[in-house]
Amino acid sequence: MTRTFAERVIEIAAGPCRLYVLPMPVEQVVTLRGSFRTWPDFAAGETLLQRLTVAMLDRGTRRRDRFELARLLEDRGAHLSFTSKGSRVEFAGRMLRRHLADVLPLLAEQLREPRFDPEEFEKARLHVQAQLQQQLEQTSARARIALSQRLYPPAHPNYRRDPEAELERLASLTLEDVRAYHAAHFGANELVLVLVGNVQPEAAEPLVREAFADWPPHAATPRFAAEAAPQPPDRVQIHVPDRQNLDVLMGHAVPLRRQHPDYIPLYVGTYILGGNFSARLMATVRDEQGLTYGIHAALEGISTEHDGHFEIEVTLSRERLEEGIAATLAQVRRFVEEGVTEEELAEKKDTLAGLFQTGLSTTAGLATALLINIERGFGPGYLDRYPEEIRAVTRQQVNEVVQRYLNPEALHTVVAGSV
Repeated sequence: MTRTFAERVIEIAAGPCRLYVLPMPVEQVVTLRGSFRTWPDFAAGETLLQRLTVAMLDRGTRRRDRFELARLLEDRGAHLSFTSKGSRVEFAGRMLRRHLADVLPLLAEQLREPRFDPEEFEKARLHVQAQLQQQLEQTSARARIALSQRLYPPAHPNYRRDPEAELERLASLTLEDVRAYHAAHFGANELVLVLVGNVQPEAAEPLVREAFADWPPHAATPRFAAEAAPQPPDRVQIHVPDRQNLDVLMGHAVPLRRQHPDYIPLYVGTYILGGNFSARLMATVRDEQGLTYGIHAALEGISTEHDGHFEIEVTLSRERLEEGIAATLAQVRRFVEEGVTEEELAEKKDTLAGLFQTGLSTTAGLATALLINIERGFGPGYLDRYPEEIRAVTRQQVNEVVQRYLNPEALHTVVAGSV
């Protein structure tokens, strides 16, 4: 009999770290995922400062420069990476089992003791600057930014700032700002580490404990808005030069959290509407009417801590812009009014459960899924429960939540391109 994830994943308190170990019969390889809370001030735009600080983590420590760090990892066939993700900093890695004792101290060193070299700071700033300048030219990114500003207040984690404003802010940030942010927001707050692969809990626990035992928590506290604050529905046009195809984003706020019982039925319903190539919007607006090459619907930005939104993304030509928008809205209205069929529901439940289980077929997929559900507070056992929750959804549940939460008349429309 196959053991469940709840039975196989071992949770250990290793100093300030919650360690989760999933032994797997993988030849000598260990995959690592982890995160900790930083609590940036979203209203003050500290996510950019956090992004710049994270960009410094692999550029040397107080003990070693970036070249020695890279050599130590390369000699062991290992890698580590760091990502700024809202109110958390996440990290990932992969190594051979015999090198775990070498890589964990390096991970802790990079998190706790960045070198903050002035020359490397300028390189990191240029890298972030290039990413922001790229956003200026991307119609999908510009549309997403504009929609977020119509739905959320600046203190909300889903609010996105204009690239122009971020570039101006980036130019004013100093190395001392980064040092101060690191001192105030980096610590062992809600520190989680997931190890999946050829590793045993009794071997991993002392290594993790030693690496992080004396990492103190920081004193920053949560500072964010949990609810959306949408403006009245309207249409916004963002001019992006030399873009003949237009990215259109439609969306409205959804007052729902990830742990609410309505989330799974609404997620399934939204997937039926626009989740894949056999979804309603693709079958009608693209295949039958030939108005677009791609159209997609999804729930975005919904977490266990704050609201998110429903959105539709469609690419249209300038000549067929109005026709494409009208056709999309007509299909959404029809979907809300008529609901889903039993055949659609059965097909998409199989698809969603299958995609989830396929995603757990690698150590990286398993480690990522475990980390996400631990961060949400769901625990490792949710990997067992999630497919069951999907398969248990009924047509009545889907149709009720679709009518409760999706409102075509509340949709904002953002058009980005050469308009």
